[in-house]
Amino acid sequence: MNKFSLLTLPALLAMPLAPLHAAEPSKSEKLNVLFLFADDQRADTIAALGNPVIKTPNLDRLVRSGLSFNRAYMQGSFGGATCIPSRAMLMTGRSLFHLDDGKLSREQTWPAAFGQAGYATQVSGKWHNGNKMLVTSFQNGRSLYCKGMSHDPLNDSVRNLVNGQMSDEYPAGKHLCASFADAAVQFLRQGGSAQNKNKPFFYYVSFDAPHDPHVIPKGFPLHYDPAKVPLPNFLPQHPFDNGDMKVRDERLLAYPRTPQAAREFLAEYYRYISYLDSLIGQVLDALEASPYAKNTIVVFSADSGVARGSHGLIGKQNLYEYDSVRVPLIISGPGIPAGKRTDAMLYLYDVLPTLGGMCGVPPPPKSDGINFSAVLRDPSRFGRSEMVFAYKDVQRAIATPDWKLIRYPQVNQTQLFDLQADPYEIHNLVADPKQAARVAELSALMKQKLAAAGDSPTGRRSGKSDDKDGIP
Repeated sequence: MNKFSLLTLPALLAMPLAPLHAAEPSKSEKLNVLFLFADDQRADTIAALGNPVIKTPNLDRLVRSGLSFNRAYMQGSFGGATCIPSRAMLMTGRSLFHLDDGKLSREQTWPAAFGQAGYATQVSGKWHNGNKMLVTSFQNGRSLYCKGMSHDPLNDSVRNLVNGQMSDEYPAGKHLCASFADAAVQFLRQGGSAQNKNKPFFYYVSFDAPHDPHVIPKGFPLHYDPAKVPLPNFLPQHPFDNGDMKVRDERLLAYPRTPQAAREFLAEYYRYISYLDSLIGQVLDALEASPYAKNTIVVFSADSGVARGSHGLIGKQNLYEYDSVRVPLIISGPGIPAGKRTDAMLYLYDVLPTLGGMCGVPPPPKSDGINFSAVLRDPSRFGRSEMVFAYKDVQRAIATPDWKLIRYPQVNQTQLFDLQADPYEIHNLVADPKQAARVAELSALMKQKLAAAGDSPTGRRSGKSDDKDGIP
């Protein structure tokens, strides 16, 4: 990977931040959950986890107070709008191959299970899996965005959910993400919703940043110099047709990509992440000042990575690590080691089963996810031994702790990457005679695991590669 260059940080963001409260709750107290979820945020875009160009002081604070997962993944998508199945998997604990057409439709959700277990459940932000499932999953919601991808986050309306009824609200020119954060801050400052003040809470804040378009309020002081933003594994174009090269995301920059255009795009992407980080800081500050600081689990993650020039791609309609399937995951709270990292591999759909296990919440009947709370107690423990991924009927992959095999069945291409020596998947080793046995072994294992997961022999497909595809 290219070396990162340091930028000057405005004084506003350079102020030291207090760590989150880490005191143990009493045994009689129920744990609360505050879940912060980003949209299209690569796993390598947090300063405290190794990116010294980007400025993320509040996510850094969360890293210092909790456990960071180096190998957390979303499983893929059967359509270009990867956001929809990713969030459906998160909410249900179900694998990609068990979702109804890759969407959240009839399955019981984990937030509903938390509600049935006596939790007050509330949501703010982006929701693109149907209003019916929103109402059945959460008891209340503030500042909800249910329209699809936002093209004007400074002027869009939001909706509220109160006792099963939806109503419209206009934030008067406020950035959508700011309204999402404000709702969470208000909840924490007021001691929860009026009718549920004595209950533990599950609060899900679903941001739509840093998804394009990168619309940031004019007054936000931090800017990045494109000339100083590195381009990890940049290519002018992908080395072969990956099966979905005309999807909407790949039209954001013209072919062949130029380093200058990619740097400018990435600089604005980084700026949007820093803006999101400032809003996350407001929520964390409100939690720290609230009575809930000592007994709340805080989670930060994202629905997918995104390419932004890596491998000659712009979007996330692929199965590369940082370009799509690997996501950031940080969990902080009582009994969780502070400032630690783990290589345990898990899917996003394992996260709520893990939180449910910690909070004493029985799983929904069809949840596939595994409870990895043992890893939260001991980061040296193993997670999943291998993981399989799918994108439409054009890409399949398997990853182990050390290796990744990607297969493109319709164009007869295969890639093999040594993830330990080559985490950015630059060097395809499939033609190396020394790796022939490994390729055969991983190919057979992938076929076996995909079949066991429920993938069809020809590959499932949902969605079309048109202008609407890829709009999460």
